[in-house]
Amino acid sequence: MGLQYTLKEFPEAKKTIENLKKFAFFDELKQKFETHSVSLEEYLERGDYTSIVNYILTEIGLNYGKLPKALILFHKYPEDKERKYRYAIEEHFVEAANHCIQESKEVNIHFTISVEHKEEFERVLKEIQPYYEKLFDVKYNISFSFQKQSTDTIALNQDNTLAYDKDGKIIFRPSGHGALIENLNDIKGDIIFIKNIDNVAHDRFKNSTYKYKNLIAGILLQTQEKVFSSLKALEKGKLNSQELVDIIELTNKLGIGLSKEETSKEKPQDILNQVFNKLNRPIRVCAMVKNVGEPGGGPFWIENNGVKSLQIIEKAQVDLLDENQKEIFSKATHFNPVDIVCGVKDYKGKNFNLTDYVDKTTGFISTKSKDGELIKAQELPGLWNGAMADWITIFVEVPLETFTPVKTINDLLREEHQEK
Repeated sequence: MGLQYTLKEFPEAKKTIENLKKFAFFDELKQKFETHSVSLEEYLERGDYTSIVNYILTEIGLNYGKLPKALILFHKYPEDKERKYRYAIEEHFVEAANHCIQESKEVNIHFTISVEHKEEFERVLKEIQPYYEKLFDVKYNISFSFQKQSTDTIALNQDNTLAYDKDGKIIFRPSGHGALIENLNDIKGDIIFIKNIDNVAHDRFKNSTYKYKNLIAGILLQTQEKVFSSLKALEKGKLNSQELVDIIELTNKLGIGLSKEETSKEKPQDILNQVFNKLNRPIRVCAMVKNVGEPGGGPFWIENNGVKSLQIIEKAQVDLLDENQKEIFSKATHFNPVDIVCGVKDYKGKNFNLTDYVDKTTGFISTKSKDGELIKAQELPGLWNGAMADWITIFVEVPLETFTPVKTINDLLREEHQEK
């Protein structure tokens, strides 16, 4: 009775247990029980749910409590004789082969991971990469990077004094995903897609994903063509009146038009230089879905010192004590699913130094727990927030069906993650 009462107190755990057979990891979970000469079915029959949860979360079983989501079995494919179950990371192999393949049949994929998981990632890649290369007739170039320790920030106590650990050492903490702008900068690619590891769907739902991946990439290429043409014309000089009008119109369409202060320059060449600098920067096209109450940021117009720009804003960046700001944020019509395509080369084919386009004033302070004590941790400007603040930004609405995140284990029970 006690354990049944416990499940009632934890409805999410109850939902997990009741739907256990629907999860892609069910068969592997059964095998973990069998290695200890016990039966999962027997534990279910006698209601020993605590042991089942332990087998899911701890190293006695699947160890999902410590594994990254990339290495958790997400989806079932019973018709596939070799890969009946796919890790989340595998779905990125499938997606990339369907929208990122080059003429050479090479596919480049980069993962940012934690150092402690590198060995397990390499084990899984050795297992899956040959299979998908044969399936899609491609060659995958896989690379990893880690959040750089040089971007860690010092933690503080609640009274703003330095925080120390039990050994008397100053506590340094990773400074959030904004630090990964360094990793993105190191890739030196051309067109780069950014997506969260858990935002993957079963093959039954992937066609929409492919369609809109191609769409936002097409918008990026069209925009680059117009921007690069304008930059070459500005560099060449001697613009006729119509060319100048077209370029000014382009900056306005892109939301980077000159402010009154910027157009108040006395010399026309100074204004043209301003226009050139506005256009000569990285470009990102960000897919946005309609807001259905998911936690996270969204697209907004921001004004800073008279200059307006399009930005992705998180709740932590909003002054919720300001009723006007709170109301504006609460009325957001769209949500950021982190589905971004980036153009990181300039009009001469040279990679931008992405760290030059970070708004370093947009970091924030978060409260964390360390050894049972609350500490303050500074986070750098988020990767798709302040770290890309000075990029040319375009927002494109895409269908909600392209957004299939897995934030909790029970999200895997949603239709888009089930075989049928």
